[in-house]
Amino acid sequence: MQSVMTHGFDNDKYLKIQSEHIQERIAKFGNKLYLELGGKLFDDHHASRVLPGFQPDSKLRMFQKLKDQLEIVIVISALDIEKNKVRADLGITYDEDVLRLRNEFQNLGFKVGSICVTHYNGQISADAFRQKLERMGITVYYHYLIDGYPSNVELIASDEGFGKNDYIETERPLVIVTAPGPGSGKMAVCLSQLYNEHKRGVEAGYAKFETFPVWSLPLKHPVNIAYEAATADLNDVNMIDPFHLEAYGKTAINYNRDIEIFPVLNTLFEGIYGENPYKSPTDMGVNMVGFCISDDEVCCHASKNEIIRRYFTALNQMAKGEGNEAEVNKISLLFKQAKIDLSYRKCIKAARERAEKSGKPSSAIELPDGTIITAEQSDLLGPSSALILNAVKHLAGIDHDVKLIPQAMIEPIQHTKLTYLRGHNPRLHSDEVLVALSVLSTQDEKCRKALESLPELNGCQMHSTVMLGEVDHKIFNKLGVGLTCDPQKKKK
Repeated sequence: MQSVMTHGFDNDKYLKIQSEHIQERIAKFGNKLYLELGGKLFDDHHASRVLPGFQPDSKLRMFQKLKDQLEIVIVISALDIEKNKVRADLGITYDEDVLRLRNEFQNLGFKVGSICVTHYNGQISADAFRQKLERMGITVYYHYLIDGYPSNVELIASDEGFGKNDYIETERPLVIVTAPGPGSGKMAVCLSQLYNEHKRGVEAGYAKFETFPVWSLPLKHPVNIAYEAATADLNDVNMIDPFHLEAYGKTAINYNRDIEIFPVLNTLFEGIYGENPYKSPTDMGVNMVGFCISDDEVCCHASKNEIIRRYFTALNQMAKGEGNEAEVNKISLLFKQAKIDLSYRKCIKAARERAEKSGKPSSAIELPDGTIITAEQSDLLGPSSALILNAVKHLAGIDHDVKLIPQAMIEPIQHTKLTYLRGHNPRLHSDEVLVALSVLSTQDEKCRKALESLPELNGCQMHSTVMLGEVDHKIFNKLGVGLTCDPQKKKK
């Protein structure tokens, strides 16, 4: 099996050919192009997990060159505001992420023109969100639920459909429409703007920049199956694009929502231009990611791990009372398509065996050379904190019996947590262990070497036999570790 850290994606090639392709599409439409951005403009951790070598900020770096020509509209669904939907990789709600994204974009010098709340139907939470943004001086628009969307084309492309939506005022020729996550209504916003621009005499264009599914890979390629797992809560299904097959006699992969919406887009374009410049949903896209895979085996391995990771995420959500069984069942069916089971992920078996033997919550990680390191909970450390120490000791060539953090240092920290901070769990979290290592590293060579080994954890796969807290999740996310947890709550 390939090393976990081996790259399977050529990021430099991607930056070059993707940038060129987008420039060509912008040139095709003269005055105004609405570019729907699927996935994340930065922090695209899903792409970096399934395509090792893909940098999470790749898209951002491309758009830096067009900064003065573009503005950004951030979209959020009123339905997601209502149910406090959480962005899984960051642990924050979508409405919080809208403000985070806006601040990040502005700090990087991008113009964020406005926020658009979609699927609006009088939700009180959406009204409160709008009022909050307007108090901050942010322009907010509403786009409404349309009966029969996306099949009732006649109603949608009328003054009672898209015509009822607020017209989003934009100033620049390239408008990027993005959102905290999938299912937010980005495409509908773009199509609504095409309709309303046309009413105002502006012949705007539309294109889609979405990394997944990868249209140029086979339908059942693990990278595409991993996308289905990532969007199981939306019930997205990858499909062969029938319009593309009919027009060109070639197989291309798209997903159900784009295929369902294509007749709407077709009708809109025919009304605006007299004909549709696109013969298929795949034609609408500008994604070149499939042409930059340098090692298919590495990307397949990473994608299979991601499918399993998504399965455990869904199980954990159910254990917290936040998920649903349908999502779990859908991902478990994807195992068969990917020809995997839980044994594919070696760290799961190792963690569970250690837990069974010790009778304590345990964890395991597969290191870049394939070595499996395990750890168990103690009176001083949780299973994740102990695992970090065991892993970095191995990577730094430090004997396992060496105590990097002396008990005399841990005990005062525990006393502060319990006595002054009124905590219930005395064991050190992963962030507290890293802080303690950092303090000791100025005087202890072994601690310094252990800290310097942390980057080698990037891309490694880890499993815990109990659900970890938010702090631990964030630490492992920052370290680039693919974490799964059994849906068992940790006892105090």
